[in-house]
Amino acid sequence: MKILLINPPRSPENNILKFAPEEAKRFIHKKLIGPPLGLLTIAAAVKDHDVTVFDTKGEYDLVPDSPCLEALVQNLLEKHKPDLVGVTVITSEFDFSMEICRTVKNYNPGILTVAGGLHATLCPNDFTDPSFDIIIPGQCPHIFREVVSALESRTPYDSIPGILVNSGGMLTKTKGKPANWDSAGADYLMPDRSHLKRWIETYKVGNSPFPSTYVFTSLGCPYKCTFCSIWTQFRGKYYQRSVESLITELKSIEEYPVVRFADANTVVDEAFMLQLFKRMEEEGIHKTIVMDIRADVAANRPDIIEKLARGGLKVVICGFESFRDEELKKYHKDSPAIDNQEAVKVFEQNGIMVRGNYVIPPDYNHKDFEALSEYADRNRVVYAGYTILTPMPGTVYYQQVKNDIVDNDYRKYNFFNSVMKTTLPHDEFHTRVGSLWLIKKGTDVI
Repeated sequence: MKILLINPPRSPENNILKFAPEEAKRFIHKKLIGPPLGLLTIAAAVKDHDVTVFDTKGEYDLVPDSPCLEALVQNLLEKHKPDLVGVTVITSEFDFSMEICRTVKNYNPGILTVAGGLHATLCPNDFTDPSFDIIIPGQCPHIFREVVSALESRTPYDSIPGILVNSGGMLTKTKGKPANWDSAGADYLMPDRSHLKRWIETYKVGNSPFPSTYVFTSLGCPYKCTFCSIWTQFRGKYYQRSVESLITELKSIEEYPVVRFADANTVVDEAFMLQLFKRMEEEGIHKTIVMDIRADVAANRPDIIEKLARGGLKVVICGFESFRDEELKKYHKDSPAIDNQEAVKVFEQNGIMVRGNYVIPPDYNHKDFEALSEYADRNRVVYAGYTILTPMPGTVYYQQVKNDIVDNDYRKYNFFNSVMKTTLPHDEFHTRVGSLWLIKKGTDVI
């Protein structure tokens, strides 16, 4: 069975970048770094078949003048002659995933198309376009394997629990409950990174000379911030991998000197993380570690941050979100604003570079922007990111404000475009957000 798994391109929609002052534009995100771990895990689940993974993000980074997406997919189809094409989908890339599947169907209607990923999990009913044959929500390597087996044996797909089958634009959810699948434990599948050799040099952050990769130490999140889709994706549950599983994976990725622990919050189980770093030291694993850590963890447990720094932690992404306690409470962010300042002190005392992220509500006026600018200037960090509070489909925040959304173009749901009416004129609002990106210590981009 020939299987082609495609990672769609990034959305080019970025109004912060478009309206930002020229001097700020070099600091504003133009791409997201990192391999498609979901597709690599799917590839590992069906490794007994002829599997090709193609990262269009990496391809366009490697060869910027590559052909348009339709031509690129057409070339892949002619080269690999797949029986099945799978796409992973986040909201801002939904349109591209549909374009990929439409190209597949125009080339050969008999090729089975399968969609999975975050948007398929939270918004499966969006996939009514006839170019999508099967939608698989949730953690689905085992279900995908069942789909491949059904295709190979020509048995009906409606016998596979946990999927949606598209028939002429009508979605039918299959009956039954999928088998339990412990993605972080007994059923963990190590992503098959061998598929990424072509693009490894594109997985670099800022001015780093070394490629980086993602490693998940956990799935889900125990916190319930209203704007976040991670905990809703896992229905509020949190799954921790084992230390020895992580040691095995870290030892297998020598070609990646930089590792980002790509969890919603890496330090949830403090004893676990200390044990992991102890085992890394025992095994002689030396990596530059990047991780997401909540401000309240650093503020309350500086001793843990000190130990992690000695073990290779060099960069922390910290969700400041806001400088106002009332806004943090509205977001259900269970950490007061003062923790942001305390956390920065702890990180910097241990030689850790901080990437602090703020989210900007669309109702900010001139006084709000001035207040945030003054606060960020007084509490500068090496890297800073300023994005727009966005009602991502599937989140609590989306349900709260869905009637106020004025732009339903999914390509703009990437935190760089306001999809709600702004208090300031649209262009001026994005200009003010773009100007904030200049408020930081460092000159690199991350």
